[in-house]
Amino acid sequence: MDAIGIAAASGLRARMESLEILANNLANAGTSGFKADRERYTTYWAAESTSALDGGKGGAGVSPVIERNWIDFTQGALTRTGVPTHLAVTGPGFLAVKRGDETLYTRNGELQVSARGTLVNGEGLEVVGGNGQPVRVDAAQPLEIRADGSIWQAGAQTGQILLTEFTDPQALQKAGHTYFRWPGRQEDIRGGAGTRVLQGTLEAANTGPAEGAVRMVNVLRQFESLQKALQMGSEMNRRLVEEVAKV
Repeated sequence: MDAIGIAAASGLRARMESLEILANNLANAGTSGFKADRERYTTYWAAESTSALDGGKGGAGVSPVIERNWIDFTQGALTRTGVPTHLAVTGPGFLAVKRGDETLYTRNGELQVSARGTLVNGEGLEVVGGNGQPVRVDAAQPLEIRADGSIWQAGAQTGQILLTEFTDPQALQKAGHTYFRWPGRQEDIRGGAGTRVLQGTLEAANTGPAEGAVRMVNVLRQFESLQKALQMGSEMNRRLVEEVAKV
């Protein structure tokens, strides 16, 4: 394949990956605490893409690719719900929940009180307290959750929600739509000194349908342009073969 075909084909593949990322972002635009995926492009240098564009020196050709995805942790819009068990996380930190023996981290504070008297999310995963145990509340008493995550009922503090921050948030790995897994050292997990929670409020996804639609239109236009470039390259090669055959 010639240089035009290599560059166009590589660009088409990168745009297909972009469409998959955008589709996932759009599907979760209404999910509380969702953090959008973004793509980072780079250029792949390869000797096998050598062509006349290299000046006949046998140098490496180039192809655009998506180097890797990165997670956009910018703050989403805050929406007041008035539900006492709803929490919006502000700042760089996360809530912690238990899934089996694993601790996962999330910004989705759409919580409720379980039949066992513990704070759980919509999937029934229990919220972790400052003591490492599930957070327990008395459903019969008014619930106050202060900005530092402390829980107050009947005029006394009855618990503490664990707030966590990370030295390098981009090292977090997605483990579901709103869950993250920390693959690093435990000592790189910090207390949530710069993190606060707002009771009766939820953080919306930091991506919306309007943004996703605009980005998708742009990617589709790029896709069409690359398709035309690939067709032009094929047509040029066909004509070249025909001309050579006439000699």
